Amino acid sequence: MWKKVKRPWRAGPGAGLRSGITRRWARGSLLVIVLLLAVIEGMFLYSTVHGYYDGVQQSMYRRFSSINGQLKVYSSGTARRTAASRSLALRRMVEQFADKDKYEFMLLDGEGSVIASTSGTNAGGIIVPDDFEQAQTAPDGYGTAVYTTSTGEPVMSVCCLVPYAAEEIVAMRLVTSLTLIRRQVQNAVLLGLTAGAVALAIAAASGLYFVRSIVVPLGQVERAAADIARGDLDTRLPETNPPRDELDRLRGSINRMAQGLAETEKMKNEFISSVSHELRTPLTSIRGWVETLEALDDPGDANYRKGLEIIDSETGRLYSMVEELLDFSRLQNGGIQMDCRPLDLVAELTDALLFCEPRMRQEDLALHYAEPEEMIPVYADPGRLRQVFINVLDNAIKYSAPGGRITVKLWAGEYKAFVEIIDQGRGIPPEDLGSVKGKFFKGSNAVRGSGIGLALVDSIMTALDGTLDLRSTLGKGTVVTLGLPLYKKL
Repeated sequence: MWKKVKRPWRAGPGAGLRSGITRRWARGSLLVIVLLLAVIEGMFLYSTVHGYYDGVQQSMYRRFSSINGQLKVYSSGTARRTAASRSLALRRMVEQFADKDKYEFMLLDGEGSVIASTSGTNAGGIIVPDDFEQAQTAPDGYGTAVYTTSTGEPVMSVCCLVPYAAEEIVAMRLVTSLTLIRRQVQNAVLLGLTAGAVALAIAAASGLYFVRSIVVPLGQVERAAADIARGDLDTRLPETNPPRDELDRLRGSINRMAQGLAETEKMKNEFISSVSHELRTPLTSIRGWVETLEALDDPGDANYRKGLEIIDSETGRLYSMVEELLDFSRLQNGGIQMDCRPLDLVAELTDALLFCEPRMRQEDLALHYAEPEEMIPVYADPGRLRQVFINVLDNAIKYSAPGGRITVKLWAGEYKAFVEIIDQGRGIPPEDLGSVKGKFFKGSNAVRGSGIGLALVDSIMTALDGTLDLRSTLGKGTVVTLGLPLYKKL
């Protein structure tokens, strides 16, 4: 059963995770968005204001172009007469100006003073000399000024030098109010700011939603990891199948880690219980025989000699178990350095079989082994290799019934040498076959022992760059195949 991580919010690591990632997002992504929106807003407002002002200016330029085209007609006759005709035409244009409600049309003399105006006044208080001065120095003869009149009205004035002689008239000026333009600009600014605020709100909301979609699952993972670290190995996180993203895969990895730790913890406890039982049995036997020997006064008594033999046997058994445990621990922690050298695998296997053969006879087991005539060179640690052979043979003896047979085969392939040890014992249940090489594992069909023999063999073979393969049929026996790289001189 899964124990889902669903707890009420509390200040702690999860809160720090939320505030930390959110703060980093605000300082990073959100700040970039704000700056980008500010730049876009500034560009929009700048183009809008200049677009409106440029439109007004171009409109007045077109009017001047039209007036100059009309003046060009007055080019016949003497120069004096022509200038007078143009002056008169310009004054009539001022009097008959049709767009007085939009523009103030003025005629200027060489000093920039107003000669005539559509309002009939000298336009005092609504003009500045900036446009006239600019027109006198500009290559195209135009000058523009944007300012506020004495009454507080925003206006734009465009001055154009008359391209033809027209007596005292030197320049023309058009003045228009920018009140409506300013209002449109203000509306555009308000619209731009509103749009920017809406865009920022949407970006912030979507960003916070995205951040929350990451932070909340990470908070669950953090709390689950903390629970697992405290020893609550039943903790599980909700998963989706198939995983949608990296967070789903992370939750799956956490769950698999917790399950693996739980299984390891279970096997460790079973291993401790099993080892304790295995240690208690010989210790109980030794203690019982020590008490028996204390009661015997005659060292020549048969029971006295039998007790010494049993104490010696059980002490050796205890020593072997402790050494096996220590060797496994050292291998797991990298505390054992392999003393590898070129070896004859045939000789090493034969020596191990000679060591185990008396025990096989004692258990009424037959050994079938045809020693190869040629040596098979390998590169290995002789002590550890002997330990591998004896451990595998010990298992074959323990799990074989009296009258059975143990077959050992040895051959060399193209790149590897192989040792195959076959027994006719009880076999390994199919459900245990994949786990028997794991540390702390003792199968349902196991007999006495520490339960780490095959784990130790597997660790040694891995350190020797070799392989360990198992095949077994329940009730018929087990086949253990050991593979080692062949040694070839360079």
